[in-house]
Amino acid sequence: MHIQLSEKFTTRKLLRFTMSSILMMVFISIYSVVDGLFVGRYVGSNGLAAVNIVFPLIMTIGSFGFMLGTGGTAEVARAMGEKRDQAANQYFSFLTLVTVLIGVFLSLLAFIFMEPLCYLMGASERIIGDSVTYGRICTLGTVFFMLQGFFQSFFVTAERPKMGFYLSILSGVINIFLDWLLVGVWGIGLPGAAIATVCGFMISGLIPIFYFFIKTPVDFNLQHL
Repeated sequence: MHIQLSEKFTTRKLLRFTMSSILMMVFISIYSVVDGLFVGRYVGSNGLAAVNIVFPLIMTIGSFGFMLGTGGTAEVARAMGEKRDQAANQYFSFLTLVTVLIGVFLSLLAFIFMEPLCYLMGASERIIGDSVTYGRICTLGTVFFMLQGFFQSFFVTAERPKMGFYLSILSGVINIFLDWLLVGVWGIGLPGAAIATVCGFMISGLIPIFYFFIKTPVDFNLQHL
C-alpha cells in the first residue's frame, strides 16, 4: 500500500515509510566492506589498508550530496505544499546543478591533492602508492556518489523511498559482481576494485536523473535545467 506524506502517520506507518531509507544507508556503507573483502583476499594487506585509508575521504565528499539533498527537500516540499509547482521544479533543477558543480570541484581537488591527503589520513610510504591509485580512480565517481545521496532525499519527498532502496541494492550487486570479475577473475587488483566502486556510484547516481525526467505524481522533472 502506497503511503503519502499528507497522511496522518502512526508509528507503524512511519516505520514502514522510513525502513527503505534506513536499509539504503546500510547498503551504502557496504561499498567499502565489499571492496575490502576482495582486495584483502586477492591483493593483500597493503591494498586493504589503502582502501581503509581512502574511503573516509570518498564518504566525506559524498556527504555534501546528502547535505544538499536534505536541505533542498525542505524548500521543494514547502513549495509543493503551497501549490507552487513551477517554483518546486526550479528549486529542484537548481539544486541538482549545484550538486553536480560542487561534486566536480571537490573531485578535482581530491584528484590533484590525493597524495598529500592520503599522508594526512595516515598513509605510510609502504601503501601511499596504492592509496593514491585507489583514491584517484574513486574520485572519478564521487560526483555520482553525491548525486546518489542527493536524490535519496528527493525520493522520499516524491513519496518513492523504495526507489532509493532498490537503486542501492542494484548498485551494490553491480559493485560486488565487478569486484569478483575485475579483482578475483581478471586479477586487475586495486584499480579493479576502484572501478567496481565507481560503476556502482554511476548506477545509483545516473538512473534517478532519468527517473525525474519523467513526469511523476509530484511533477518533479529537470525541464528548467
